[in-house]
Amino acid sequence: MSSLAEKESPVLETFGVEWPDSNGGLTYADTVKSNTSGSTLINFYSTKHSSSAPFQGWLQRIQNGQITIDGQIETNPDTIIRDGLELVYHRIPWKEPDAPYLLDVLYEDNHLVALNKPSGLQVLPGGLFQQRIVLTQLQWRGGKSGDQELHPVPVHRLGRGTSGILLCAKSKLAKTRLSAYFADGTAVVREKNTNTERSGRKISKIYRALATGIIDKDEVVICQPIGAMRYVGVAKGLYMASSSGKPALSKVKVLERDVQRNCTLVQVEIQSGRPHQIRIHLSFIGHPLAGDPLYASGGVPISFDSESVDDSHAKDGGYQRPARPLPGDWLFFVIQITAPLPYMLQSQEEANKVK
Repeated sequence: MSSLAEKESPVLETFGVEWPDSNGGLTYADTVKSNTSGSTLINFYSTKHSSSAPFQGWLQRIQNGQITIDGQIETNPDTIIRDGLELVYHRIPWKEPDAPYLLDVLYEDNHLVALNKPSGLQVLPGGLFQQRIVLTQLQWRGGKSGDQELHPVPVHRLGRGTSGILLCAKSKLAKTRLSAYFADGTAVVREKNTNTERSGRKISKIYRALATGIIDKDEVVICQPIGAMRYVGVAKGLYMASSSGKPALSKVKVLERDVQRNCTLVQVEIQSGRPHQIRIHLSFIGHPLAGDPLYASGGVPISFDSESVDDSHAKDGGYQRPARPLPGDWLFFVIQITAPLPYMLQSQEEANKVK
């Protein structure tokens, strides 16, 4: 998916620093509370952080010397922990998967910066990506400016595989206001609400995507709730169409039908901001995103098999992460900052204009 562009905004600046070969690892701190005082070290971690690694994985981490108690390495899994002690798990550094690092600035003032995020770059830390993310490049750019007052941070997310406009706040006021605008858009959606008018909303979220198959209707309104299901190795679970999920509403407009390739170019406006909403809703109506390996017709994951993409988690004792990509989205902001569309998401008319 990518952002809808009628007239491209000029690129004001391109910035980015090449990624180091390996990141610096991570640390996760815990303070022992009274309800866990008297427990063994292995029971504490294997119970409280079971989504990070199985019992044997935490045993491996402890015996590797990756756990400290009040700053001292502890390798005995049967050590008794007491109230008030500080436990720190030191995750081994690893080479993160390849990701682009250059970002184009489409708009910038004292309060916000709008970036054109490339496909393949994650916005915030998660899973295997902890350093190779947009936030890191923003921090490095802010460090070069020497202005300690400005700390740009993304105020919404775009999926790793999605290109398009990403808004980042440079001031506390901007972060508060923009976050509130995004939250307002989601809050107005109710299970029985099929009103797709913008109703004075300050931020509109419009997407462009290539769906498999030919969508017959020119416009489709989808109000299927979206919920999460448990999935080993993914802490927050996988999202899917679920009658018990949270309300979500998408308005799909057909832009072009390609019978020869059996696909439909669509524009999607969402009034909610549920995780993976576009992918789930299009697959729910029987037209998954072209090339989507995760969601099948009906809005549910195709497979629940975990396929390893990297052995770094195994070395560290953690679960192997699934290879399947996670969904994403893009944004069309009210001040009409626009980004260039990838060729495959251009209509025939737009492609001819470029030529």
